[in-house]
Amino acid sequence: MKKAAVYTRTGDNGTTGLVGGTRITKSDSRIHLYGEVDELNSYIGLGLSQLDKSFDKTFLLQIQSILFDLGSNLACEQDKRAQFKLPQIKSSSIEKMENDIDQMDSSLAPLKNFILPGGDPAAAAFHVCRTVCRRIERQMVDFDESMPGEVPENALKFINRLSDYFFILSRYINFTKNVEETLWVPEV
Repeated sequence: MKKAAVYTRTGDNGTTGLVGGTRITKSDSRIHLYGEVDELNSYIGLGLSQLDKSFDKTFLLQIQSILFDLGSNLACEQDKRAQFKLPQIKSSSIEKMENDIDQMDSSLAPLKNFILPGGDPAAAAFHVCRTVCRRIERQMVDFDESMPGEVPENALKFINRLSDYFFILSRYINFTKNVEETLWVPEV
């Protein structure tokens, strides 16, 4: 079997194809949105590469897969998603995330101040994931306002919860590594 070419040349004019074949400009808000989801997925990969081998990465790998599902849905018009049988974000994934947040948070000291992102390299990487996730959330709300019905079901809730997950995960990693968090102290 012949290996497929990495390049197609079909986007050389500044357009790209959606899953259903529709061509749109690469500057379209839809493209920005699923590009940001792809960026987040890459940052998760960076965070994963920083984790010790003893850390259970199973759920983070599931999150990466869910983000691919989300990207495929964003790359397809809502009325064509069923035709292509694109996987949807399940409520159970959000519930699993909430359970993991609660479990990790139960080990952590309550916050009385804001903390500065950083600490262990893995924790710092997941703080970056948190901020990229918040950017996606803002863009997703904007996209939903301009293209009603095009944001997949559960997507906004998943992304909102995911940023909380990354915040707690970052804190939890620092906790397990005995890395002290740096509190934000406003300059006066």
